[in-house]
Amino acid sequence: MRVITAIAGALLAALSLAPVTASAAPDDPNMSPMIIGGGYASNFPYAARLFVNGRENCSATKIAPTWILTAEHCVSSSGTYTFRAGSLDQTSGGQLVTGTQIIKHPSADLALVRVGSTMSSPFAPLGQSVSAGQTVQIYGWGATCTGQPEINCQSRYLKVADTRVSTTNGRDYRGGVAISVRRINGIAAGGDSGGPMFANGRQIGVASTSDRSSVSNYTSLNNSSYRSWIQQYAGV
Repeated sequence: MRVITAIAGALLAALSLAPVTASAAPDDPNMSPMIIGGGYASNFPYAARLFVNGRENCSATKIAPTWILTAEHCVSSSGTYTFRAGSLDQTSGGQLVTGTQIIKHPSADLALVRVGSTMSSPFAPLGQSVSAGQTVQIYGWGATCTGQPEINCQSRYLKVADTRVSTTNGRDYRGGVAISVRRINGIAAGGDSGGPMFANGRQIGVASTSDRSSVSNYTSLNNSSYRSWIQQYAGV
């Protein structure tokens, strides 16, 4: 029986965006398409690449001068969390900032990370109504290979893919409300965890789970209680 679990991997706390098959190994080639497909982003100033103890791990977005938004399962392990914010290249450019406080949502796959340095604008605008059948974009630095551990093929440059909304009442890794999408020209995989889904220039979701082939679930930022939670801490 197929199940969709969290995008987190065994090697790093959130590399695998969601093992899809209960009986399959994390690097099973049947589970591993990535922003697999899609293409490279040419203009996305909101991006933040998450590193744990200096190693590439998840994707994220900067949403306020000292706040970054990502998935809860991306920050579930102990360690030092750093981000390269505002660059399409995870190895250079933008700003390097360090997390000083982590706030985890109590029931959804969302986390806010306060950073110790002020980040430059612009910041991701949040919330935009979407409906089933709509085309939306997903972004991340996740795996771009199949048939080998996803840690071996994280993308250096931010990727983007088109997906189609199948329902706005899906479920994320922790049972929270999610926007479920199906692949058009790409889908999320390990390392895309915590990365954004955008519609009409606004962030509407945070990458939580994927089958690495055709279906992904993004925690919904259109949920009023989640938005209130973000506003409570980050003020946006």
